[in-house]
Amino acid sequence: MDIILQLFDFILHIDEHLAVFLADYGLWIYGILFLIIFVETGLVVMPFLPGDSLLFAVGALAAFTGELNPALLIALLFVAAVLGDTLNYHIGKYIGPKVFEKNYRFINKDYLFKTQAFFEKHGGKTVIFARFLPFARTFAPFVAGAGSMNYKRFISYNVIGGFLWITSFVLLGYFFGNQPVIKDNFTYVIFGIIGFSVLPIVISFIKQKIKPMA
Repeated sequence: MDIILQLFDFILHIDEHLAVFLADYGLWIYGILFLIIFVETGLVVMPFLPGDSLLFAVGALAAFTGELNPALLIALLFVAAVLGDTLNYHIGKYIGPKVFEKNYRFINKDYLFKTQAFFEKHGGKTVIFARFLPFARTFAPFVAGAGSMNYKRFISYNVIGGFLWITSFVLLGYFFGNQPVIKDNFTYVIFGIIGFSVLPIVISFIKQKIKPMA
């Protein structure tokens, strides 16, 4: 329970925590950020890490302090995102079928099946779309591997999605995160980013509930 509360606090006050990381670890923060993005996208059991809000906050921190290079951040985190999805794809290819058949304590099968349904509707582009959806971005490469998507096809979607995701959120944070109105209400902005990110999932859930009633 304490871990959950700490994670919740980290997400809501991510700008403050990143500033502390920068003060305590200096340039090692690049490695910390690389690891967070890599783990979130690379391990199917870690879908709850704050990808979108983290990228936005990192961009804002780069603008505010001037100690972080936004171009280096984008390049480094892009590599982390691509490598993470690649690892997840191969894990899915190796153990995916077993996960769909058995129950594993640390893997939510509901998210797996929802991501699988998303794949059936949108095809390989799901790998790109999922980058902007919490949970789905962690499960999409796993499902792609489990479904034996052609690797060359997967890697192209992986690279495009990773570039769009990393670049858009870091630059949004860099150009707008340091504006007084956003800086003074950063917690609310983080709520907004989270809400906007999960909105498609909520809409999809509502549609699924309405269909049986129609």
